Amino acid sequence: MELEERLNDIRARIAAAERGVRRHPGTVELVAVSKTFDADAIRPAIVAGQRIFGENRVQEAQGKWPLLKSETEGIELHLIGPLQSNKAADAVALFDIIETVDREKIARTLAAEMQRQNRRPRLYVQVNTGLEPQKAGIAPEESAQFVDFCRSELGLAIEGLMCIPPAEENPGPHFALLAKLASRCGLSKLSMGMSGDFETAIAFGATSVRVGSAIFGAR
Repeated sequence: MELEERLNDIRARIAAAERGVRRHPGTVELVAVSKTFDADAIRPAIVAGQRIFGENRVQEAQGKWPLLKSETEGIELHLIGPLQSNKAADAVALFDIIETVDREKIARTLAAEMQRQNRRPRLYVQVNTGLEPQKAGIAPEESAQFVDFCRSELGLAIEGLMCIPPAEENPGPHFALLAKLASRCGLSKLSMGMSGDFETAIAFGATSVRVGSAIFGAR
């Protein structure tokens, strides 16, 4: 399949998953994960109408997205990988949504950079639903307190939660947990679900799904 065919297939599957749980059409956004792919590989997706993309690394994104954004209006770029403090300034300057706010230090650094640059990317808190030591994210039991800290202490308008369930586990309980935590925090956005499980995520309330290999092919 060509990229446009793969993209349209994912769009059709998202629409079917929405219908399957009686959600309104178009309530789930597709974030096309373009990490490791260069600008020439990404352009066909843009030509096919895709406007929301996800990248894992700030430095890699800097090498391709300023040009791609200058070529096409309406691009929305998500940071979906871990953010180091020394890259916060670059992330605030480039990304429209930062999904991986996961600790006090990075929250403070982002708040300072957003004030300095007078730019306000939208923010999600990453939750480590599986409590995996090798994975970033706030522990589930600490998420409400952390969201409150970001709001009340730093003035950050946290919009949603994001998670990456353990690869070897059934993702459903993790998605259900994230939805419960978001409700508890009064958050409306849920970034969850990837190429192998996005339909399950939609059933549990995902508002955006992050799909890479099913669109761009193997890395």
